[in-house]
Amino acid sequence: MDNRSPVVVLGVGALVFGLYRLWTRPSLSDVQGPQPKSFWLGNLPELFQEESGETEYEWLREYGGVARVKAPFGEDMLWISDPKALQYIFHTSGYNFPKQPERRVISRLIGDTGLTWAEGHDHQRQRKVMLPAFGSPESKALLPVFRHYAEQVTSKWKDTLAGTEHGAAEINVHESIAPATLEAIGEAAFDYKLGVLGNEASELGGAYRNLVASIFSSPSNARIFSQAVAHYIPMWIQDYIYDNIPSKGLEKARINRQAAHKVANELLEMKTEALLSGKEHRDVMSILVRENAKEPSESRLSHAEIVAQMRTLMLAGQETTSNTLSWLLRELAHQPAVQARLRAEIHAAERALVARGAAEFTVADFEAMPYLQAVLKEHLRFNPPLPHLFRQSARQDVLPLAVPLRTRSGRVVTELPIRAGLRVVLSICAYHRNPDVWGADADVFNPDRWLDASKARPAVNVGVYSNLLTFAGGVRGCIGWRFAIYELQAFLVELVSQFRFAPTDAAARVRRTTAIVTVPTIGDAVAMPLSVSLAPRDEDA
Repeated sequence: MDNRSPVVVLGVGALVFGLYRLWTRPSLSDVQGPQPKSFWLGNLPELFQEESGETEYEWLREYGGVARVKAPFGEDMLWISDPKALQYIFHTSGYNFPKQPERRVISRLIGDTGLTWAEGHDHQRQRKVMLPAFGSPESKALLPVFRHYAEQVTSKWKDTLAGTEHGAAEINVHESIAPATLEAIGEAAFDYKLGVLGNEASELGGAYRNLVASIFSSPSNARIFSQAVAHYIPMWIQDYIYDNIPSKGLEKARINRQAAHKVANELLEMKTEALLSGKEHRDVMSILVRENAKEPSESRLSHAEIVAQMRTLMLAGQETTSNTLSWLLRELAHQPAVQARLRAEIHAAERALVARGAAEFTVADFEAMPYLQAVLKEHLRFNPPLPHLFRQSARQDVLPLAVPLRTRSGRVVTELPIRAGLRVVLSICAYHRNPDVWGADADVFNPDRWLDASKARPAVNVGVYSNLLTFAGGVRGCIGWRFAIYELQAFLVELVSQFRFAPTDAAARVRRTTAIVTVPTIGDAVAMPLSVSLAPRDEDA
């Protein structure tokens, strides 16, 4: 027998087995979905180029909670807003649905190898060390920081209004809120002042100005295609490309990395020295250094991993908060009755505060304002900062469905087999408008839904905060969600108490631009122009 025969037999056997696996793996061909506009781009332009959420709301109405969508070259992806399928992916089988490789490369670009990049054991290890810094007591302790920077915005706007003839002015509210929330995250997380509220920003503060909008908004067809096909390129090659190819957006990310590393290294040295000398600080990084020192050497975060958390926290803590507040003020401008009712509740709480001889609101005071809670929850449902997330199945699996799915062939199924390596789009915005979860008025901004205990919803635990997916859920749920909620409440209470917001002609031109988060833009500029005037007190209303 020829010596090559066993090799040939093994090779043929491997080929036959591979073809068998290919032919017998679960197919999505019977799942309904939109026709792609392009073989080369699939349905991706609809996700990245059109106004955030609009296409996905159409898919929800037409196909329900699951649809087959296309990537370049006709590759099938699965678009999901069904609550039970989302629960399975986020909670039951979280680490079996890692980020898509090309999305991890983006995470490394703007956050290094921190928590949003890490997977599996590395993610568990990083999260374990970081969690103590984001507990309820630790997050509540930072409320004075958030109030301080909200008051800085108030002071700036009052100065602007003092110079107007009618006591009202068109103000780009995002332009003031973004640096204030950036300062707040710098001080709360690192006890570091970026100086972006003054005339001269620090190097780091400038490096974070409109970072994601500069890099990710309005991608061209070529960029959508190249990012999508990067799925087939090893991650180390993608990392090299992102680190070296000429690009205005990528250069901003590189400048950001350089500035963040410089400051983070200095801060890490200071925090370590403070820990060794027995000094206690309550900022996030100090707690992180303290908790990391307690870990055994094999699970301890490296110097590079701790530095990476700074970029992760700066980006996650500032971009989502500033954009959420901008969209929320716009919503209130268009909902004057909601705005007036919220302001009345805040003013009543202020009077109660004075009556008991207290100087400042606490988190307990915020939690005692039911309409404040309802408005915030409804806004996070109706206008989520992230429209969608991207994952990939690590193995052949079966997705359970809350609502039976009718296939193209007419079958009705309650679960959906999927292949290993399938890319999935987890639609936060569509889940938040799903009438099977939120009722027939899911497309209506209605804070009262949170005050009506009779409104039953499916008992499917999806998100970490009020069953919303704003902060994701499960093993990759945002560890800083309490931090974010307290900051949003502090800014919202301060600004609505002091000012009245109304629409402007310019605000009608604001576009919901997808740039990882939903960014308000007019043309190429990040902007949210609203009419701002001093709020009436109850006796003046």
